[in-house]
Amino acid sequence: MEQGKILIVIPAYNEQNNILKVIWDVRQHIPECGILVVNDCSLDGTSATARKAEGVKVVDLPHNLGIGGAVQTGFKYAVSKGYSYMVQIDGDGQHMAQEVGKLLDTMKSSGSDMIIGSRFLDIKSFRTTWSRRLGIKVFYYLFRLLIRTKVTDGTSGFRLYNRKSIELLAKHYPDDYPEPDAIILLKKHGLNISEVGVEMREREHGTSSITLIKSPYYMAKVILSIFFSYIRTRW
Repeated sequence: MEQGKILIVIPAYNEQNNILKVIWDVRQHIPECGILVVNDCSLDGTSATARKAEGVKVVDLPHNLGIGGAVQTGFKYAVSKGYSYMVQIDGDGQHMAQEVGKLLDTMKSSGSDMIIGSRFLDIKSFRTTWSRRLGIKVFYYLFRLLIRTKVTDGTSGFRLYNRKSIELLAKHYPDDYPEPDAIILLKKHGLNISEVGVEMREREHGTSSITLIKSPYYMAKVILSIFFSYIRTRW
């Protein structure tokens, strides 16, 4: 895959302390790719900080749309600019650009339309909190039950998409906590999904939007959304 055909999309909300490190990491390991930072109406200097990086496109959303709206902005941009592949890398610094090569190799060898970077197939990777691991395990069994697919890290936002999946998700992408829901959507449209073990790191600055108190609400909301996506007919 030619790097010039790859777009790296970095959704960012209040990541002024992380964003330049993420951009630098991408530039070091995937020098010829395009980089799009989607600033989801941050309250800090995320946009201004990202604009200090030469050759990086920054889109400022007029309202806070959440991770779903920010990533879908990336899909729409990739479609309009003719990119063949898109990689989603979070703006908090947890995803490592050096691991993108594993996603690309897996897509090439498997022929899948989306590749998920999994924390649970690499023993060295940061494993996240126990509450989130519990939720991920619940999603694992839901995917086995509903779509007969093994997905060990359904909430991972470290993903590679080909043109077919980009075009679908540019039109239809879940709004709120979309990663598990998107798996159902892609499978219902006949697209293939694979995983590969990747190493991730803990965020250096800021906190996750999914706290221990919010975890039960998040779980209930996503499970309900997954079932709705499953029973919904194809567009």
